[in-house]
Amino acid sequence: MPEGDTVWRTARQLHEALAGSRLVRSDFRTPKLATVDLSGRQVEEVVPRGKHLLARFEDGLTLHSHLGMEGVWHVAPTGTPPRGGPAHQIRARLTGERYTATGYRIPLLELLRTSEESTAVGHLGPDLLGPDWDPAEAERRLVADPGRLLAEALLDQRSVAGIGNVYVSELCFLARVSPWTPMVELPDALPGKLLAAAKNLLEANKDRPSRRTTHAPDSRHRDRALWVYGREHHPCHRCGTPVLTGGYGPPDRPRTIYYCPRCQSGPQPPAD
Repeated sequence: MPEGDTVWRTARQLHEALAGSRLVRSDFRTPKLATVDLSGRQVEEVVPRGKHLLARFEDGLTLHSHLGMEGVWHVAPTGTPPRGGPAHQIRARLTGERYTATGYRIPLLELLRTSEESTAVGHLGPDLLGPDWDPAEAERRLVADPGRLLAEALLDQRSVAGIGNVYVSELCFLARVSPWTPMVELPDALPGKLLAAAKNLLEANKDRPSRRTTHAPDSRHRDRALWVYGREHHPCHRCGTPVLTGGYGPPDRPRTIYYCPRCQSGPQPPAD
């Protein structure tokens, strides 16, 4: 699942493959960009902003993409077949002289002026992996609504950019607190500690091919790579209690969180 670390790594791969070169061809398979041709334009840089990707061109244009839940950019030498999925899932291809970037299942693609990027990402809070990370501002935003549930506050990109559902589950477990705890009920020091833990986890995982939040040595120990996420009914690594799931978020965008009912104290999930 794409989170801030995945997007950071994707931006680096795209930047290394395309920055400084001119596109030989572009192909967009989405109605909004179907007639757009970026061939001949030089890619200046590709940068991440939270879960967003910004590919900037020399003439002041930016290709903005968001991976959503299943999107991926695949980079391969130009002339070789892409391997990111079936052809009907391709939404964009940026062909350079040496490398081609192919976007699969990307729900959001738009072209905008670089000077107007704020219309797409200006609402985001401090970026955990950004050069201007501001923990004090992130904490201020995180605790701004005292009645909000912890899981919802952590996931809100307007508070802090880069935390997705995987890290929400893992952070709440590491803090030994229920995801359904209202912010007002948390100890005063906990929001800052959660943000520091989030920063450390994303920094540690941004260069790894497989995400890891435990001390498992490598990806061969996949069942031990994460504390609770994706481990429903498996024993908790700490206490052996089966990991459970519960829902949170608005009815039109429900989310599932993983938790240990023994290790994490506080309110339980609402009944179905």
